[in-house]
Amino acid sequence: MNPLRTSRAVVAAAAAVVLSVTSTGLANAAAGAPRDSGDNGKIVVGIKFDQPGIGLKTPDGKYTGFDVDVATYVAKQLGHDPKDIEWKEAKSADRETLLQRGDVDFIAASYSITPKRAEKVDFAGPYLLAHQDVLIRADDDSIKKPSDLNNKKLCSVTGSTSAQNVKDKIAPNAQLQQYGGYSECLTGLENGVIDAVTTDDAILAGYAAQPEFKGKFKLGGFKMSNENYGIGVQKGSDLKAKINTALEKMVADGSWQAAVDKNLGPSGYQNEPAPKIGVIVQ
Repeated sequence: MNPLRTSRAVVAAAAAVVLSVTSTGLANAAAGAPRDSGDNGKIVVGIKFDQPGIGLKTPDGKYTGFDVDVATYVAKQLGHDPKDIEWKEAKSADRETLLQRGDVDFIAASYSITPKRAEKVDFAGPYLLAHQDVLIRADDDSIKKPSDLNNKKLCSVTGSTSAQNVKDKIAPNAQLQQYGGYSECLTGLENGVIDAVTTDDAILAGYAAQPEFKGKFKLGGFKMSNENYGIGVQKGSDLKAKINTALEKMVADGSWQAAVDKNLGPSGYQNEPAPKIGVIVQ
């Protein structure tokens, strides 16, 4: 037997094994293999970082809001203490990508369930039925119905469909103003530069519930659309069924209503009853 030939064969075989393992790992990564949320006992959850009352990262590094409370409860039911949660910012445009890549275990981020999104990810829930609404000054009696927005200065964020929906379908003569963020809209509303701010009522309620805005604003209560908030998971993930079970328990033991009252109640928000799992209100 030629020792040199044998040595070459062994090296070639070893290289083939390494190549096979590496290729398999790359293939799994490319396919968006589910995260192993059991690693180090951690679970990664996507939330909004900039929506007071819904999902907010405070200057001192804490996380607050209704979605945060829902996600914390769900994580606990999945076997994770709050200290095990790694919070990750889930901007609206990034949510499907975060799930598909396996960067997060689940996302609770004012995430409306839509057919287009459901083609890419799965949804547990819904866990909240929100509606498009407007926020106006507490002393403004001139806007009592959606059509009263005609000739009013209506604000939403750049790229949002909410304000355009009002202008196209409800109040075509509304003077649409688009700012970089809702906080800018609220500053304009407070100063009288803006007459109304529009987006989901839960988001508006979260802003209005902040201490600095107490008593200054009120919701119109117009219910101009139905927004079914769901918890996003990777397509085909078994987490969907487990999260649905957790949400049902959260409603049954009163924790869901307590979270709504704590985070959104100070604005006078009148929430819909907790939706039934799997029932999408059109």
